Amino acid sequence: MDLAFTPEEQAFREEVRTWVHTHLPSTLSHKVHNALRLSREDMQTWAKILGKKGWLGYGWPTQFGGPGWNAVQKHLFEEECALAGAPRVVPFGPVMVAPVIMAFGSPEQQQRFLPGIASGEVWWSQGYSEPGSGSDLASLKTRAERVGDKYIVNGQKTWTTLAQFGEWIFCLVRTSNEGKPQTGISFLLIDMKSKGVSVRPIKLLDGEYEVNEVWFDNVEVPAENLIGEENKGWNYAKYLLAHERTNIADVNRAKRELERLKRIAKAEGVWDDMRFRDEIAKLEVDVIALEMMVLRVLSAEKSGKQSLDIAGLLKIRGSEIQQRYSELMMQAAGPFSLPFIQEAMDAGWQGDHVGAAHCAPLASTYFNMRKTTIYGGSNEVQRNIVAQTVLG
Repeated sequence: MDLAFTPEEQAFREEVRTWVHTHLPSTLSHKVHNALRLSREDMQTWAKILGKKGWLGYGWPTQFGGPGWNAVQKHLFEEECALAGAPRVVPFGPVMVAPVIMAFGSPEQQQRFLPGIASGEVWWSQGYSEPGSGSDLASLKTRAERVGDKYIVNGQKTWTTLAQFGEWIFCLVRTSNEGKPQTGISFLLIDMKSKGVSVRPIKLLDGEYEVNEVWFDNVEVPAENLIGEENKGWNYAKYLLAHERTNIADVNRAKRELERLKRIAKAEGVWDDMRFRDEIAKLEVDVIALEMMVLRVLSAEKSGKQSLDIAGLLKIRGSEIQQRYSELMMQAAGPFSLPFIQEAMDAGWQGDHVGAAHCAPLASTYFNMRKTTIYGGSNEVQRNIVAQTVLG
């Protein structure tokens, strides 16, 4: 295993770095580097810039319109975007449902859905979790009944990230109650403009409406929107979740936020506190260890080996690191880590009167990061999976 980048890979990194710095709007990078709130327009602007270049589907093979990059090139692209302060690619379309459509969808479905995802024009949402069916996803109850050439969908999804912007949603639905719970689940694509679909935002501790409830009341969905075979959706969901958990690790954002933590520590006068520096050093060691783990995965993928069996391990370490850097930022700022008040920030004064504007978003980030060890499969469940599949 060689974790050093080749000259060709370093040249690729420089190409990506140059392009990103040339095309990334400074207004967006300023918001990202300072953890300011991104609007739908902000996220969509960057998605469309990448789409025009053909890089929004940066993990796609060339046969589906992607650049055909290998695992190392994808990692380098993600790293350069993160370090430059680019908004994170909203993963539900290009990173999550697109690979499922490529692997299990029909040619007609691929031609119908992939172009809108690749261009950044169509916003996708994920309909997995339900009240009482989060970590135990197989217990979901949203029902899809086949009637002629359509399905009638009834039920509720919850914690649906950014569904208030969604145009399409990929859902796990129950199509059978026979056998094990996993065997009666299907994978359905639903137009969120359909009659009977309603979205109700959930206000979080940070004041943001990041997640939503999505209700389905006798929603008619064409049967042609079924991915693969009926009652085989659990297999497709596992395929998708492996990609999601690897994505949650997000070592590149951790490296960027580590540098932000150092800037805050220096600005707040705690950089010279050796005990606090010890905590930063321990975090940096863990970030480097996570990166080494990611590079081991990339090395395995590069040699054609299957590496997704440790996706849960990446998710565990990545999510814990995200919580730790948000906690250390709060500690560095002390009483100036005020709760994020959007109206005050829009007015241009929160924190400015004490020269601490960089502290204003810290409480918001801290509150938001409490979720990372729960979503995408709670870390407790992931540890069980790792014990069974990796340790044996």
